Amino acid sequence: MLDSSHLPRWLEALLGEKFFNACIIHEEAKKNEKNIFCLDCCDSICPHCLSPHRSHRLLQIRRYVYHDVIRLGDAEKLMDCAFVQSYTTNSAKVVFLNQRPQTRSCRGSGNICFTCERGLQDPYLFCSLSCKIQHILRTEGKLSSYIFECLYLTLPESGFDDGQMTPDTVLEQAGSLRTSSGSSGSGGVAGEVGCRTTGCTATTEIARKKRSSVSASLPEFRPVCAPGSEISVGMMNRRKATPHRSPLY
Repeated sequence: MLDSSHLPRWLEALLGEKFFNACIIHEEAKKNEKNIFCLDCCDSICPHCLSPHRSHRLLQIRRYVYHDVIRLGDAEKLMDCAFVQSYTTNSAKVVFLNQRPQTRSCRGSGNICFTCERGLQDPYLFCSLSCKIQHILRTEGKLSSYIFECLYLTLPESGFDDGQMTPDTVLEQAGSLRTSSGSSGSGGVAGEVGCRTTGCTATTEIARKKRSSVSASLPEFRPVCAPGSEISVGMMNRRKATPHRSPLY
């Protein structure tokens, strides 16, 4: 659990809030899910509550595989996100707010999260922002050097959406690891690596290539005739002729 005494008030509220519940004030309105977080009021609001918060710092919360995520670009304005695994979905790079429950431990199975031991892609060390914060507090005791002063944060210019993101995650091309300052680290590792889902287009492409290679390696099929019988290629490829009808008397 996070020690709230070491967290900024807005961050404590953000990580502890339950989003996508119906707004009590606008319970009769459509699209009344609370999927916006106001950093100045430290509270979640729905799209119908926006008017009195227009001048505040606003963060849109999105839902991906049943868990809360925020855009990586927004997260990097608020805190150091280096080594937190990000995912690319709906043409947006996102990070999870909190750690997700898992049915089995990934200990001893390669790269894992420092906090919850969830399996990760190299070279990431944390599966969520909460996991990184817990690790920093446990090892360093304070978070101040990892929190940035953000005076302006608004909703996307492209327009507000319902926050529901479909799991069409794709694997990023190999590149360099992004740091909180936007610079690139060396090593030629992936900057943001997508999770492995059944809908992953990269995985689908790999499966296609495997099927193609298997088909190419198979010998050409040739019909086998019984001894003494003769079947010409023309007979095998012959189309059925137009039927001749008997004359009517």
